[in-house]
Amino acid sequence: MAPARFEVDDSRKAMSPALILAGVGAYFALLLSVAWWTGRGAGSGGYFLGNRTSPWWAVALGLIGDSLSGVSYISVPGAVGRAQWHYLQVVFGYVLGYAIIIHVLLPLYYRMQLVSIYGYLGERFDATAQRTGAGFFILSRLLGAAARLYLAVNVFQIFVFDRQGVPYALTATCIIGLILAYTLHGGIKTLVWTDLLQSGFLVAGVVLSVWLLATRLHLGPAALFDTIVSSPLTTVFDWRWESATYFPKQFFSGAAIALVMTGLDQNTMQKNLSCRSLRDAQKNLYVFTGVMVAISTVILALGVLLFEFARLRGVTLPARSDDLFPLLALQHLGMAAGLVFLLGLTAATFNSADAVLTTLTTSFCLDGLRWDFSTAAAPALVARQERWRRYIHLGFGGLLLLVLLFIPQLARGFPVIDLVLKLSGYTGGPLLALFGLGLFSRVRLAGPMIPVVCVLSAAGTAGLEYWVHHSGNSYRFGFELLLLNAAACSVGLFVAARPPSSVKGLT
Repeated sequence: MAPARFEVDDSRKAMSPALILAGVGAYFALLLSVAWWTGRGAGSGGYFLGNRTSPWWAVALGLIGDSLSGVSYISVPGAVGRAQWHYLQVVFGYVLGYAIIIHVLLPLYYRMQLVSIYGYLGERFDATAQRTGAGFFILSRLLGAAARLYLAVNVFQIFVFDRQGVPYALTATCIIGLILAYTLHGGIKTLVWTDLLQSGFLVAGVVLSVWLLATRLHLGPAALFDTIVSSPLTTVFDWRWESATYFPKQFFSGAAIALVMTGLDQNTMQKNLSCRSLRDAQKNLYVFTGVMVAISTVILALGVLLFEFARLRGVTLPARSDDLFPLLALQHLGMAAGLVFLLGLTAATFNSADAVLTTLTTSFCLDGLRWDFSTAAAPALVARQERWRRYIHLGFGGLLLLVLLFIPQLARGFPVIDLVLKLSGYTGGPLLALFGLGLFSRVRLAGPMIPVVCVLSAAGTAGLEYWVHHSGNSYRFGFELLLLNAAACSVGLFVAARPPSSVKGLT
């Protein structure tokens, strides 16, 4: 059945900058209220692990916003015009990766009673391996969080602050300042609840956007389903082996990305480790997996509707696909659609970076400085560490701002979703190699060769991709760069390893 012919009503006006700022202000006031309520009496135990009292369902639903963020909300719908629904192949791979996390990694972390997951590398190998893993996590999260945050900051810049003559640097600085305001004190204890709130707004923004588009295009449920299914943009599988979106590459790379960006990522695992028990943490990830697949499908459907609306309305597509959703929502779809878009965008803005500052601080303190924040420590030492922990948190806010100012140069010419996943291929390969060797071999690693091999592997992978891309070859690397990087790093570490005479912590 052919899709119905759409009639588009263009009588509604675009949103004003004042209304956009008012919505952001109200949302931020709500976040500050939640932060004040949850942060009362939060010491080191509340900051690092929420005193291990976080309800599993709150963690599960809060992870949705962290996983989707502004990248999925803005970049994935825009990428549909170029890559159809091939992104869903990666999502299918995520499911396999999450299953490995649930049944292999979470039991290990809870059995070892870890606060920082890179403590496993310290127990299995040595302090150098622990610091190397933490270092790659910090680099990965700084780059990834800045790329995610850039999407939302850029929308505010284009549709609000450019008109007022406010430079991008000032916009970015103000948003980082707002995030610091409600994350500095409460840590994970606060973030479990603020992320739950923001995930709800983000999901509501996606679902309501689909409903409003269907309403504007006069589509009932049956016609809406038929329009999406019949669209040439709704192509899931790519069987061209030389393509960057070839199904086996996307699927297995998706599993590896899930392992690296969730199971080997302190930012996500710190929230899971704040649950009351291993069973609760596993239930959390089961629920999260199902909801993530469903919401990803709805986001791709949103992309089909956006392109269909633009075609029938005669809207000129923006040069950057990431700008399509903001353009239509704020200038063509009317006040209600603009408010709904703003709702999801604001949630994505703060959710992209708030937990990152807390978990970067945790990793730096526990892995880099190897602090002991237990109650057995001297009160004077605990007070001094608490003071310095705040300074480090502020310092990471400054670093995130610096990267955020640089990201626009990296994000030119292609969707930010591709940039985020490609960066994970360079920084996540060494993490996958270190944990893989620790879990599934008797290799003993120690000493300065660990970071040397990891850095050379990441640099070599980037160099290989550049050479292939510019050699005139028809083959294009996709997200399998992560697997290639991990394999090369594993070989290098194996060659540099010591004899397996006395391996400690073998699981």
